[in-house]
Amino acid sequence: MTPTPITGPRRGPRILVTGGAGFIGSAYVRALLGPQSPAAAVTVLDALTYAGSLARLDAVRDDPRLTFVRGSVCDAELVDALVADHGQIVHFAAESHVDRSIADGTAFIRTNVLGTQTLLDAALRHGAGPFLHVSTDEVYGSLPHGAATEDSPLAPNSPYAASKAAADLVALAHHRTHGLDVRVTRCSNNFGPHQHPEKLIPRFLAALLEGENVPLYGDGLHLRDWLHTADHVRGLELVRAAGRPGEIYNIGGGTSLTNLELTHRLLALCGAGADRITHVTDRKGHDRRYAVDHTKISAELGYRPRVDFDEALARTVGWYRENRSWWQPLLTRPR
Repeated sequence: MTPTPITGPRRGPRILVTGGAGFIGSAYVRALLGPQSPAAAVTVLDALTYAGSLARLDAVRDDPRLTFVRGSVCDAELVDALVADHGQIVHFAAESHVDRSIADGTAFIRTNVLGTQTLLDAALRHGAGPFLHVSTDEVYGSLPHGAATEDSPLAPNSPYAASKAAADLVALAHHRTHGLDVRVTRCSNNFGPHQHPEKLIPRFLAALLEGENVPLYGDGLHLRDWLHTADHVRGLELVRAAGRPGEIYNIGGGTSLTNLELTHRLLALCGAGADRITHVTDRKGHDRRYAVDHTKISAELGYRPRVDFDEALARTVGWYRENRSWWQPLLTRPR
């Protein structure tokens, strides 16, 4: 596939960001090209599936350091050509919605595992590094108590989580076998503007703003740690810039809430009552509790969550209220 640039320099340090038109990847690209960030040439590789949107890059669209290429991480020829021209890789590209993976896991194995292998093969051929592989706390599975450290066993329960765990192991094996500079991060649940409305917070906000009830799985007591994308991006950049090759770093947000507690906060921010909750049949294999210990990244790289959860949640509600034209076309409704 022929690269299609937004704009694009051909000189200077070059970073390839896969999945850079996705929710988290685009937040990273916007930060990487921000006025306080070191100058870098950034190429975004994104297949623009239903979850990708060039609108997320509007803020940096005219930056002369940015190039956009539409394509898949499974396209070995395209990946090889891009990696040959880039010194570093930050790998976000992934199928990520658990419900979709339960319905059909094929795309998750193809993109998350084979796509990662394709990138790693190219990185080896061309000596690229660091290779920052962005993963998830879901690889640790459901924890009855305590918090997962980077040494905790992997126990994924959904096809999505299993595909990410497999990709993590393949990436780390390339460090141990070939000496490739691979660094892996595992984050907790992200939230913020520009998130696709299939995810919990924007899905519930869309329902409330459209005058509908929110569909809460089961009893709503599933516990999650919440991480704003701004904190996640800072953690990622610390790992890219100063992390150790072959290491895993958990990135947590420090705010643990049950889905029911979170729902009540969203209801309050939207001026709605508990009667707007509809309990629906629980998801198959729904993990009860996620928790990550981010002591390692804090001790080694100075990471601390800075974003106040309640303020950020209120700002997120405001963004969805003011940007209906962005998310309304993305809504999927039952037939």
